[in-house]
Amino acid sequence: MMSDNERNDRKDKDMRWELLGSEYLFREPWLTARRDHVRLPSGAEVKSYYVLEYPDFCNIVALTKEGKMIMERQYRHAQRLTAYEIPAGCVEKGETPLQAARRELLEETGYVGGEWKQLTVTSPNASACTNSNYSFLAVGVEFSGARHLETTEDIEVHLMSEQEVFDMLCRDEIHQAMMVSALWKYFAVERNLCKRP
Repeated sequence: MMSDNERNDRKDKDMRWELLGSEYLFREPWLTARRDHVRLPSGAEVKSYYVLEYPDFCNIVALTKEGKMIMERQYRHAQRLTAYEIPAGCVEKGETPLQAARRELLEETGYVGGEWKQLTVTSPNASACTNSNYSFLAVGVEFSGARHLETTEDIEVHLMSEQEVFDMLCRDEIHQAMMVSALWKYFAVERNLCKRP
């Protein structure tokens, strides 16, 4: 186990890998895969290190003026799972993460307005994916009367109490890791369920 002094001595050490070559295997609108040839600081080489290039994501912990949390229920094909989630989507070219989050909330749920702030920025998988996930808190949103779903979206909108959502978290009934992290951050910090150091 490293001491505090050893950690401090190492925290500025450059641990980056040297990129010796890179080749794109395929490019699709929502996924690009490449194979990198890299050299580690130890001198070891990895000739086939695979990297997935995704667009940035955003998700929203949204509360209505009445204090209800906006949850969605939809099918996720890769896991063959129908589950509850918070509103989310991709950041499109030319958008800031906040603009994308506001757009996604409107499109998927029909809710707009409120007071917004960033909750956290996480990496979906820092070892293999290039993108980041931006999580926002929107408090006091109101229903605009219209949703704008894409043809591939089949989303049910559910308004739940904070206790219902917290209980679902505790029972592991929310499966998307980036959404789980946003919700835990909300309950731990915004709702003071954990004391900050």
